[in-house]
Amino acid sequence: MPRPSVEAERKAQILASTCKVIAAEGFRHLRVSDVARDAGVSGGTVHYYFETKRELTDAAFEHCFEQSLKRRRWILESDETPLSRLRMVVESYLPRGAETVEAWKIWAELWVEAIRSPELQELNERFYGEWRDIVASIFRDGQETGDIRSEDDPVELANMLVSMLDGLALQVLAGSRSMTVDVMRTTCLRFVDQLSGVTQGCP
Repeated sequence: MPRPSVEAERKAQILASTCKVIAAEGFRHLRVSDVARDAGVSGGTVHYYFETKRELTDAAFEHCFEQSLKRRRWILESDETPLSRLRMVVESYLPRGAETVEAWKIWAELWVEAIRSPELQELNERFYGEWRDIVASIFRDGQETGDIRSEDDPVELANMLVSMLDGLALQVLAGSRSMTVDVMRTTCLRFVDQLSGVTQGCP
């Protein structure tokens, strides 16, 4: 059996390749052989770590979520004001750059498949529950410091921002001529600024 460090590295490599294939080919067209080819391992190696295709894809969705949080940990742990952190969250989730676009495509695949899959619905519920809690905590901090003047429930505010990011990002990914990355940024930042009482235009 491989050393623990090698095993963990290879498993992460397989999950990264699975995410790449899901983003490129779609959830339903994913084949273990394609994952193995991208990862540079055999199909048997993939099955050594993940017995079934469903186990592999579930782990890949979780890997994508964890990587997404890891890339934004610096925002969540920043000493910046809550308003600044919310603006940084918006900037970090704009669908630009290969890594972020790939992640958005993976989430889109999860949402489509979750409509018909109770198992994926549970995954979505867990991931989104954790993400909404994180965003809500920033709103809550902002209300306590006076940075956010809205007195609405922080969870409701988080749902508004998260749903805005999700919906507009899907339009950008779908190639909408009226919803570009710049328009998405302006719309989301204006929402955040209005909650703080800021009235100037967004960059």
